[in-house]
Amino acid sequence: MARFTLTHTALAGLVLVERQRAQDARGFFSRFFCADELAEAGFRMPIAQINHTFTARRGAVRGLHFQHPPHAEDKFISCLRGEIFDVAVDLRRGSPTFLQWHAEILSAGNARSLLVPQGFAHGFQTLSDDCELIYLHSRPYAAAAEAALNVRDPRLAIDWPQPFTDLSDRDSNHPLITSEFTGI
Repeated sequence: MARFTLTHTALAGLVLVERQRAQDARGFFSRFFCADELAEAGFRMPIAQINHTFTARRGAVRGLHFQHPPHAEDKFISCLRGEIFDVAVDLRRGSPTFLQWHAEILSAGNARSLLVPQGFAHGFQTLSDDCELIYLHSRPYAAAAEAALNVRDPRLAIDWPQPFTDLSDRDSNHPLITSEFTGI
Protein backbone atom coordinates (compact mmCIF):
# COMPACT_ATOMS: atom_id res chain seq x y z
CA MET A 1 0.00 0.00 0.00
CA ALA A 2 1.37 3.41 -0.96
CA ARG A 3 1.57 5.62 2.11
CA PHE A 4 2.07 8.82 0.09
CA THR A 5 0.75 10.43 -3.05
CA LEU A 6 3.54 12.42 -4.71
CA THR A 7 2.66 15.33 -7.00
CA HIS A 8 5.50 16.98 -8.89
CA THR A 9 4.99 20.72 -9.33
CA ALA A 10 5.98 22.88 -12.31
CA LEU A 11 9.25 23.68 -10.45
CA ALA A 12 11.47 20.62 -10.93
CA GLY A 13 12.28 18.93 -7.64
CA LEU A 14 9.53 20.65 -5.64
CA VAL A 15 7.08 17.92 -4.61
CA LEU A 16 3.72 17.97 -2.84
CA VAL A 17 3.45 14.94 -0.53
CA GLU A 18 0.02 13.79 0.61
CA ARG A 19 -0.08 11.33 3.47
CA GLN A 20 -2.66 8.55 3.15
CA ARG A 21 -4.76 8.10 6.26
CA ALA A 22 -6.22 4.87 7.62
CA GLN A 23 -9.30 6.05 9.53
CA ASP A 24 -11.88 4.49 11.80
CA ALA A 25 -14.11 5.59 14.68
CA ARG A 26 -11.07 6.21 16.90
CA GLY A 27 -9.37 8.63 14.49
CA PHE A 28 -6.63 7.99 11.96
CA PHE A 29 -3.12 6.66 11.42
CA SER A 30 -0.75 7.95 8.77
CA ARG A 31 2.91 7.51 8.10
CA PHE A 32 4.52 10.93 8.50
CA PHE A 33 7.90 10.20 6.89
CA CYS A 34 9.56 7.21 5.28
CA ALA A 35 13.10 7.55 3.94
CA ASP A 36 12.66 4.70 1.46
CA GLU A 37 9.37 5.94 0.02
CA LEU A 38 10.33 9.63 -0.06
CA ALA A 39 13.70 8.98 -1.71
CA GLU A 40 11.83 8.72 -5.01
CA ALA A 41 10.48 12.22 -4.36
CA GLY A 42 14.02 13.53 -3.91
CA PHE A 43 14.61 13.45 -0.14
CA ARG A 44 17.64 11.16 -0.20
CA MET A 45 19.78 12.53 2.62
CA PRO A 46 19.33 11.58 6.27
CA ILE A 47 17.40 13.94 8.50
CA ALA A 48 19.98 16.11 10.26
CA GLN A 49 17.67 18.49 12.15
CA ILE A 50 14.00 18.81 13.06
CA ASN A 51 12.53 22.21 13.89
CA HIS A 52 9.12 23.09 15.31
CA THR A 53 7.52 26.53 14.96
CA PHE A 54 4.47 28.18 16.44
CA THR A 55 2.94 31.33 14.96
CA ALA A 56 0.11 32.92 16.94
CA ARG A 57 -1.62 35.27 14.50
CA ARG A 58 -3.34 34.79 11.18
CA GLY A 59 -1.62 36.73 8.38
CA ALA A 60 1.88 36.44 9.84
CA VAL A 61 4.68 35.83 7.35
CA ARG A 62 8.01 34.05 7.86
CA GLY A 63 10.72 33.70 5.23
CA LEU A 64 11.98 33.47 2.54
CA HIS A 65 14.97 31.60 3.96
CA PHE A 66 17.67 29.38 2.46
CA GLN A 67 21.26 28.27 3.05
CA HIS A 68 24.13 28.66 0.59
CA PRO A 69 26.10 25.58 -0.51
CA PRO A 70 27.74 23.56 0.84
CA HIS A 71 25.11 23.88 3.57
CA ALA A 72 22.13 23.90 1.19
CA GLU A 73 19.37 21.69 2.53
CA ASP A 74 16.29 19.74 1.58
CA LYS A 75 13.29 20.63 3.74
CA PHE A 76 10.16 18.62 4.41
CA ILE A 77 7.53 21.09 5.67
CA SER A 78 4.30 20.04 7.41
CA CYS A 79 1.57 21.95 9.23
CA LEU A 80 0.49 20.18 12.42
CA ARG A 81 -2.08 22.75 13.59
CA GLY A 82 -3.86 25.48 11.66
CA GLU A 83 -3.42 26.31 7.97
CA ILE A 84 -0.66 28.01 5.99
CA PHE A 85 0.13 29.29 2.50
CA ASP A 86 3.53 27.63 1.98
CA VAL A 87 5.86 29.15 -0.65
CA ALA A 88 9.03 27.94 -2.35
CA VAL A 89 11.12 30.05 -4.76
CA ASP A 90 13.55 28.50 -7.26
CA LEU A 91 17.01 30.02 -6.79
CA ARG A 92 18.97 27.44 -8.79
CA ARG A 93 21.48 29.07 -11.11
CA GLY A 94 20.60 28.23 -14.72
CA SER A 95 17.21 26.73 -13.86
CA PRO A 96 14.48 27.35 -16.47
CA THR A 97 12.19 28.32 -13.55
CA PHE A 98 14.74 30.62 -11.84
CA LEU A 99 12.96 33.08 -9.47
CA GLN A 100 9.56 31.48 -10.05
CA TRP A 101 7.52 30.57 -7.00
CA HIS A 102 5.00 27.90 -6.15
CA ALA A 103 2.64 27.76 -3.18
CA GLU A 104 0.50 25.09 -1.54
CA ILE A 105 -2.03 25.21 1.28
CA LEU A 106 -0.78 22.97 4.09
CA SER A 107 -2.99 22.26 7.08
CA ALA A 108 -3.53 19.85 9.91
CA GLY A 109 -6.64 18.66 8.11
CA ASN A 110 -5.31 18.02 4.60
CA ALA A 111 -2.28 15.85 5.54
CA ARG A 112 -0.05 17.56 2.99
CA SER A 113 3.66 18.33 3.18
CA LEU A 114 5.95 20.16 0.81
CA LEU A 115 9.33 18.71 -0.08
CA VAL A 116 11.53 21.76 -0.78
CA PRO A 117 14.84 20.76 -2.38
CA GLN A 118 18.22 22.42 -2.14
CA GLY A 119 18.40 25.59 -4.18
CA PHE A 120 15.01 26.93 -3.09
CA ALA A 121 14.03 29.66 -0.65
CA HIS A 122 11.10 28.86 1.65
CA GLY A 123 8.54 30.89 3.57
CA PHE A 124 4.90 30.85 4.61
CA GLN A 125 1.91 32.94 5.65
CA THR A 126 -0.48 31.75 8.35
CA LEU A 127 -4.10 31.49 7.21
CA SER A 128 -5.39 30.84 10.72
CA ASP A 129 -4.41 31.66 14.27
CA ASP A 130 -2.23 29.28 16.28
CA CYS A 131 -0.27 27.52 13.53
CA GLU A 132 2.34 24.89 14.31
CA LEU A 133 4.77 23.54 11.74
CA ILE A 134 7.44 20.90 11.77
CA TYR A 135 10.43 21.08 9.44
CA LEU A 136 12.68 18.11 8.68
CA HIS A 137 16.08 19.31 7.37
CA SER A 138 18.74 17.33 5.54
CA ARG A 139 21.51 19.59 6.91
CA PRO A 140 21.89 21.40 10.23
CA TYR A 141 21.54 25.14 10.47
CA ALA A 142 24.75 27.01 9.57
CA ALA A 143 24.57 30.71 10.50
CA ALA A 144 27.38 31.68 8.10
CA ALA A 145 25.47 30.09 5.18
CA GLU A 146 22.08 31.62 5.99
CA ALA A 147 20.42 34.01 3.54
CA ALA A 148 16.95 35.15 2.57
CA LEU A 149 14.87 36.97 0.01
CA ASN A 150 12.52 39.80 0.85
CA VAL A 151 8.92 38.54 1.01
CA ARG A 152 7.73 41.82 -0.56
CA ASP A 153 10.20 41.76 -3.47
CA PRO A 154 8.33 43.02 -6.56
CA ARG A 155 10.54 40.89 -8.79
CA LEU A 156 9.05 37.78 -7.18
CA ALA A 157 5.49 39.18 -7.11
CA ILE A 158 4.26 36.57 -4.65
CA ASP A 159 0.48 36.74 -4.41
CA TRP A 160 0.20 36.51 -0.62
CA PRO A 161 -3.44 35.68 0.18
CA GLN A 162 -3.85 38.02 3.16
CA PRO A 163 -2.55 41.36 4.37
CA PHE A 164 0.52 40.95 6.58
CA THR A 165 -0.24 41.10 10.30
CA ASP A 166 3.21 40.17 11.60
CA LEU A 167 6.61 40.25 9.92
CA SER A 168 9.82 40.33 11.89
CA ASP A 169 12.21 43.26 11.43
CA ARG A 170 14.78 40.75 10.25
CA ASP A 171 12.51 39.31 7.54
CA SER A 172 11.20 42.71 6.43
CA ASN A 173 14.76 43.99 5.95
CA HIS A 174 16.10 41.24 3.70
CA PRO A 175 17.48 42.80 0.52
CA LEU A 176 15.59 42.98 -2.74
CA ILE A 177 16.90 40.93 -5.66
CA THR A 178 19.27 42.85 -7.93
CA SER A 179 20.38 42.12 -11.48
CA GLU A 180 23.66 40.81 -10.02
CA PHE A 181 21.88 37.91 -8.33
CA THR A 182 22.39 34.87 -10.57
CA GLY A 183 21.26 32.18 -8.13
CA ILE A 184 22.89 29.63 -5.90
